[in-house]
Amino acid sequence: MSRNFKWLAAGAALSLLASCGANGAFDPDFRRWAPGGLNTADAAARAAPRPAPDSRGLINFPDYQVVIAGRGDTPAKIAQRLGLNANELAQYNALPADATLNTGQPLVLPRRVAAGTGGGGGTAAVADPFAGQPQAATAAQKPAPAPTSTAAQPRQHVVASGETAWSIARKYGTNVQDLAEWNSLPANMSLRVGQRLMIPVAGQSPPAAKADGTTAPGAGSPTPRPPSSSEPLPDEKTATAGDPGPKAPETNLGATRTAASSGGQFQMPVSGSIIRVYDKGKNDGIDISATAGAPVKAAGSGTVAAVTKDTSGVPIVVVRHTGNLMTVYTGLDNALEVKKGDTVTSGQPLGKAGGGGFVHFEVRQGFDSVDPEKYVN
Repeated sequence: MSRNFKWLAAGAALSLLASCGANGAFDPDFRRWAPGGLNTADAAARAAPRPAPDSRGLINFPDYQVVIAGRGDTPAKIAQRLGLNANELAQYNALPADATLNTGQPLVLPRRVAAGTGGGGGTAAVADPFAGQPQAATAAQKPAPAPTSTAAQPRQHVVASGETAWSIARKYGTNVQDLAEWNSLPANMSLRVGQRLMIPVAGQSPPAAKADGTTAPGAGSPTPRPPSSSEPLPDEKTATAGDPGPKAPETNLGATRTAASSGGQFQMPVSGSIIRVYDKGKNDGIDISATAGAPVKAAGSGTVAAVTKDTSGVPIVVVRHTGNLMTVYTGLDNALEVKKGDTVTSGQPLGKAGGGGFVHFEVRQGFDSVDPEKYVN
């Protein structure tokens, strides 16, 4: 069965490599394993931790505010707590009002609200894992109100179609791990179009080398930057969250239909835009944007051939169809509505989308992956 899912093996390999670096961080050039004295320029350039929120979960910057989500928060709950319009807050962050947020996930406020204080009864509503906050604190234990940050204010970036955490970090010259920690990105670094990111302010710059490329004795050799970072990325105009997204490319199904698919086309398993297209050997399916809780449906009638999980514990559902075709679905939450051996009809719910922001969908002809866009309506 493993031959059917080469991308799972790749994921497992990445997970293994990720455990090899310091603090579990992936070290792609294995610098930490090399013998000899290396400098600490990269560590010095790391950004400071994200500021701690006040008692209402707010982080105050000179020109804008950010609220940090607590356990079980949604944009609607946060808006009610801060006296904001729920749809306004949700749309400003490219989210539905009832989307379940991860603990520590930041939302940028569309307009300023009054900051919280350290007083008051009850327990703190927010636990910020990146600021070392306790899970709960009584009124007597609460710290003083967090002052408005007067240091360099982090810039904002609105995610455009095709951008990744790595390309954004490279664009602003910051560390991708800092970007992930400041914005509480998921482990797979997934982003959504229209998402607002804080760009952390980097630490001190690495010391410059001499004209001949050498460094002072004992300073170590500076780690070379990737060739792609030697020049800045071209300026690009990013669309605001309120602008309509790009139209999905039209597929001429009549010209691409095969004998196997001509009599039984599939439907899209989830309602959303295709954010990553098929690329055989690199992405053996398509990634479809999906908010947490969105229904994921069988693309066609068939039998559930397998129900398993990837290395991160995310469920994978495989449905076998006529014509030696199989469809693969992952990115679902753990509450599946089918089990192995079940007979399903086209459009029957398999489960709901998880919190990763997308559903991965594959079509396979035997053991070989094929472009799903050639088989869906």
